[in-house]
Amino acid sequence: MRWRVRTGYPVAVIYWLLARSSVRSIIIGGVVAALGLLIRAASSGYLRKDRELAVSGPYARTRNPLYFGSAFVALGFAIAGGSWPAALLVLVYFGVFYYAVMRNEESDLRKRFGQPFEEYMAQVPLFFPRLFGATREATPSASPERTDFSWAQYRKNREYQALIGVIAGLALMGLRMWIRAHFGY
Repeated sequence: MRWRVRTGYPVAVIYWLLARSSVRSIIIGGVVAALGLLIRAASSGYLRKDRELAVSGPYARTRNPLYFGSAFVALGFAIAGGSWPAALLVLVYFGVFYYAVMRNEESDLRKRFGQPFEEYMAQVPLFFPRLFGATREATPSASPERTDFSWAQYRKNREYQALIGVIAGLALMGLRMWIRAHFGY
């Protein structure tokens, strides 16, 4: 999955060059990305990486709430770019790499947690959350230490970095808009 990061840099540069942002597209894209950040933040407070299987909170509705939130961030940037080619580039990149990442992580979790993860997989969708109906909370076989949101865990997972990244990315969209307005490029 190292290719996700290595490919991400040139994709970001091409996206920036293809962008035709406007104040309106940046605001709408920023609102959509903010929704994604909220989903990610709500999820990260439940995630104790490499220690236990997260099955409560947003993890009771989807096995990948962080990536679901990231999809909203990607959609926000697709909108903020104000260009169909830029949007397509972002969405294809996200779809290709994040699907592979989810499947790779699933394999790791299956090895690490065995039967409790198999039970969890059978009850909770991979990506799109189940919005209605019973949610799956922790089973005795998963026995997590905590099942409630933790701000300390949010900070430990450094989820605030996603907020910083989105702010920086939207600022770069504003810079791109300014350059196009003043230099025509």
